[in-house]
Amino acid sequence: MTSPLAALIHSGTKLWLDSVDPDLVQANRALGATGATSNPIIISGLIKSGRYDDVLADLGSQAELSDNDLAWQLTDQVVAAAQEEFLPVWQATNGDDGYVSFEVDPLLEDPDNPLPHDKRVAQYIELGTKWSEGHQNRMIKVPATPAGLEAIEELAARGVPLNVTLIFTYRQYQAARDAVWRGAQRRTSLATFKSVYSIFVSRVDVYTEQHVPELSPAAQGMVGILNAKLLWQDNQSFWAEHPTPLQQEIIFASTGTKSADDPPWKYVAALAGSDIQTNPPATNEAVENSGQTFSRTIDQMLPAEVCEEITARVDMQRLEDTLMAEGIKKFADPQKALLALIAEKRVPAKT
Repeated sequence: MTSPLAALIHSGTKLWLDSVDPDLVQANRALGATGATSNPIIISGLIKSGRYDDVLADLGSQAELSDNDLAWQLTDQVVAAAQEEFLPVWQATNGDDGYVSFEVDPLLEDPDNPLPHDKRVAQYIELGTKWSEGHQNRMIKVPATPAGLEAIEELAARGVPLNVTLIFTYRQYQAARDAVWRGAQRRTSLATFKSVYSIFVSRVDVYTEQHVPELSPAAQGMVGILNAKLLWQDNQSFWAEHPTPLQQEIIFASTGTKSADDPPWKYVAALAGSDIQTNPPATNEAVENSGQTFSRTIDQMLPAEVCEEITARVDMQRLEDTLMAEGIKKFADPQKALLALIAEKRVPAKT
């Protein structure tokens, strides 16, 4: 009998893991995962586990390294180790799969310590180039903020594989895609051009539950799915008109359910059949143990009356403004916590 995750993959979904924990990478690789992504929360969890104490002690003994330097060197090592696991996939697909995403410094968007826009743009370009150099199957993750969107054209032109993240609306997706495409056209060849666009799903439904409570029961909890399907359709159309050697794909991110009333595989099932899902480890585990049969649903639209209600009642610009403010904070705060944890771990090495 085909397992649920195997059925999901067979439907056309590429399964990526929302973790770079070495044990989870190996376990999910065995289940069919072909890529992964990292963020400060994941790195902090690994440090808290004590599994990297020896590495931290070695790096922390180098007095010339700041806590920030140490955090990024450790992140670089952990992500590179995950890349090794997925490198055979990258090689077998000629660079179309097998990537691990590396998040550029979230503190560039820290609302408590704002940087001038131009400086943020320059830093995205500098850091994105730095952390990409020498890595075949590493994607650089840049958020769809004003500075991030301005930086990605240059990064694409430099040949950096890109994961444009923190996308909630069509406006952001279109701006990101068009900027990446402009950059790609500045390259001498499109042979290795690869970009993905991370559409956050469950956070949209958390927003509407809090801010659009007047939605009917049929529409409440379905806005994230509708939004993701519409952006997927637009992405399909655009790249059909602008064909490239490698696929330029949508990542369905934030696929873990937030409501106890929803089955853990709600979004996995609704978006099955195309492009990429970056699922949390717990979501993959729940899917694998679900006993469900997953088949292609990505191109099955919601009932017309539900689509019309959502279009009429949900102000997408207000949604974007609210979720971007929350998202930036959710990016910056974990990085601050990571630096504090690094400083705490270094104390024995300094004394």
